Amino acid sequence: MDDLQRRADAFAALGDPGRLRIVDLLAMGDMSSSEIADLLGMKSNLVAFHANVLEDRGIARRVRSESDGRRSYLQLVPEAFSDLTLAPRKVEGRVLFVRTANSARSQLARAIWGAHSAIPAESAGTHPGERVHAGAVAAAARHGLRLDDGVRPRSLTEVARPGDFVISVCDHAHENLGGRDDVHWSIRDPAHTGSDEEFDRTVSELRARIARVAPQLTAA
Repeated sequence: MDDLQRRADAFAALGDPGRLRIVDLLAMGDMSSSEIADLLGMKSNLVAFHANVLEDRGIARRVRSESDGRRSYLQLVPEAFSDLTLAPRKVEGRVLFVRTANSARSQLARAIWGAHSAIPAESAGTHPGERVHAGAVAAAARHGLRLDDGVRPRSLTEVARPGDFVISVCDHAHENLGGRDDVHWSIRDPAHTGSDEEFDRTVSELRARIARVAPQLTAA
């Protein structure tokens, strides 16, 4: 069974409300079938059916009681849920955040990245502007990020190297790249309004996305 099918089977098993209720109980500790049946008000044959499915899919296992050899306890397999996630993707170069002007979102993303990963990060633009947006610099200061307003926005051709993992952070850049980016984040441009609230929202969204994606990438 390949990894994708194994994960699909596990998610299918967890999609049943009865089995998910059992998993919720087992998250706290090991339980016998009769204990599960009593606590959930579930018939014993249904508990046995769900337990068999969970065991077959590698989510739970039975262990024999040391006190009463006739009794067994159902317990979660410790690595069952970590194994449901994708294996980290290896990055040979850097993480490269790209937007059109390289003046706000890509600059903020690069500044945030370092707190979440040891993989180096850079930023670039498909059509770089003249300077970093003042709103981005101010937002960085409010959120404890290092962003130098003297940094010159740079072009993608100037910055990109073989092996870089490219993340486009605006729709224009994604569509201009024509599939040359590895990941696309559709994030609104805070410079449209230039308000502190919009820039703060952008920082929050970038932080949330980076916190999710950084653990999925590892240096080659």
